[in-house]
Amino acid sequence: MLKLTRPEGSEPRDFDLSRRALPALFFAGYAAAAVSAKAEPIKTDSVGLVAETVMIPAGDRDIPAYIARPDARGKRPVVVVVSEVFGIHEYIRDTCRRLAKLGYVAIATDFFVRHGDPAPLVDFTRIRNIVAAATDAQVMSDLEATTGWLSRQAFVNRKKMAITGFCWGGAQVWLACQRMQAFRCGVAWYGRLSRPAAGQFLSEPEREWPLELAGFLKAPVLGLYGGKDQGIPLSDVEAMRRKLREFEKTGADLIVYPDAQHGFHADYRASYDAAAAQDGWRKMIDYFHRYGVKP
Repeated sequence: MLKLTRPEGSEPRDFDLSRRALPALFFAGYAAAAVSAKAEPIKTDSVGLVAETVMIPAGDRDIPAYIARPDARGKRPVVVVVSEVFGIHEYIRDTCRRLAKLGYVAIATDFFVRHGDPAPLVDFTRIRNIVAAATDAQVMSDLEATTGWLSRQAFVNRKKMAITGFCWGGAQVWLACQRMQAFRCGVAWYGRLSRPAAGQFLSEPEREWPLELAGFLKAPVLGLYGGKDQGIPLSDVEAMRRKLREFEKTGADLIVYPDAQHGFHADYRASYDAAAAQDGWRKMIDYFHRYGVKP
């Protein structure tokens, strides 16, 4: 099976993947590079929901976004869901449906559509090239387009928006709450905090990282991290805690699950940790409620 335990994708030595039990999951739309043959992913139906792909005007082009929401009248709070490096595959769509079942409008925008679709790829060089082509400026512009589109929808309570994301998307949660005013709070699942070493994936000098912008945090963020994450050292977690105290960013916090790996919420991967994932999910929903993003 695949041991995907690094924040923005594995190194070649991490791969030991058996494909014999893979086809059913692959054709169900899970990320081909990360799915485990032994996985039993959570599957959430769309009964009682409106679940569809919409097109969002984003300046240079329209971009697709998967949205799930209750099939009922009324304005609902929003959770923007930011994907991992694998883009909008079935795990991300299912996460949106889980949130919709709780009464949220959940939307996952495709930030990689201009550059390719990483979901069906198994070559991490190609996946990384697609992700690296999505610049900070483009992602933030697309996020602003997404929240702008949401604010114009009759089913949205635009005063109640939160954001969550996983891996690559976890870092984007921190950055969005540091740069934008749209969100009441964010929950970042194992998002990288510090700049990669020169020459590594996403180390371009024009990119910014959460630790560098800690003083600009405009909305509180809850960070959920794994104690055995090989790509996000606990020293980074402690550094962010110090920064939050230094800049008096009350309400923001970081939680570490000592025995969890990177990707511990991803139920289609070998790194899935049910206990940590379930506890993190409860803490996420409680955090949304704490800051008024409650159905």
